[in-house]
Amino acid sequence: MDFEYWWLLGLPLFFVLGWIAARIDIGQLLTETSTLPASYFRGLNFLISEQPDKAIEAFMEALKADSDTLELHFALGSLFRRTGEMDRAIRLHQGLLERENLPEAQRLMALAELAQDYFKAGLFDRAEELFRRLVETRYANSALRALLEIYVREKEWLQAVDTAQRLETLTGTRLRKEIAQFHCELAQQNLLLGHVAEARTHLAEARAANRNCVRASIMLGDIEAAAGNPQAALAAWRAIELQSPDGLELVAARMMAAWRSLGKAEEGLTWLQDVVRKYHLEKAGEVLFQATLDIQGPEAAYRMAHEEAERSPTLAALDRLLQAKVSGMPDGDLRLVMDALRAHLEKTAFHRCTTCGYTARQFHWHCPSCGEWETFPARFERT
Repeated sequence: MDFEYWWLLGLPLFFVLGWIAARIDIGQLLTETSTLPASYFRGLNFLISEQPDKAIEAFMEALKADSDTLELHFALGSLFRRTGEMDRAIRLHQGLLERENLPEAQRLMALAELAQDYFKAGLFDRAEELFRRLVETRYANSALRALLEIYVREKEWLQAVDTAQRLETLTGTRLRKEIAQFHCELAQQNLLLGHVAEARTHLAEARAANRNCVRASIMLGDIEAAAGNPQAALAAWRAIELQSPDGLELVAARMMAAWRSLGKAEEGLTWLQDVVRKYHLEKAGEVLFQATLDIQGPEAAYRMAHEEAERSPTLAALDRLLQAKVSGMPDGDLRLVMDALRAHLEKTAFHRCTTCGYTARQFHWHCPSCGEWETFPARFERT
């Protein structure tokens, strides 16, 4: 390949052009910064040092010196919102939007900031209106996420489904788990109204969105059980083993009741014994023990509890061993020990959100603290 000598002549020209461009950018930057008052830079310094109150004072001083600088307004508005002064943030951003000569880019930015003000102030109707106007702009991503949070808080589940689907299309981020949960919420609403067919439709949508949606399988089994179809209920609940075996903790008692209603208690005991051993399920183990005690008697329950205590010597196993031991016996010291142990086990059991660490005695599908879905394990933790 022949070397193109004319490139040697062009290189100095490229260097000169680059130098000129750099000088123009630097000159523009110096011009822009020289027009800002000194208090603006003091405000920035206070922000860096995490002193928002002093930063507000500095920016207010800067705004008195130059009320036309948009950067000052946006910086001050964000500070007002950050420090919880929502009325001041709202008034400031509304004032910007009332300017007739405000450039379109800054108008959109002010609109986005005002929407955030309304959202943080809990004025969800006003925030929703503004975020919907921003969906077709460069703020679409943040607007849709804010709308999704509003619809979840307001329990507007159909809008939540639609918004989550639009977010998926826009960002490529999969929200299948959340969409499935929204359909489960819709199914729950319909069940409360007695609309069983509509509830079934939403549960089918939930499973279509997320085939591993344990909640949909639980609810479908509950519908079948309520309709007097224990065999169909068991089929729905047994599917949970393939979705997430820990979820069996939530339905073990219901499953045992269904087997007993079918006259297949021994089959239920065998199945439960298998999954308890395979997955080390504590609550399902308690259901298995109580059913064994009721159906096969204290001796069979004691043997099972003794084997479990030898295999896994935990306080829960000891509790079951004591229950079997005192079954049918008059009250005595051993029963007092068992009652104390049972009270301790109940007091120390909790569920912990895997996202934020929030703890609760009750299982939740939706974390009350961080708002994430399916972050509570079905298994208890113990202190």
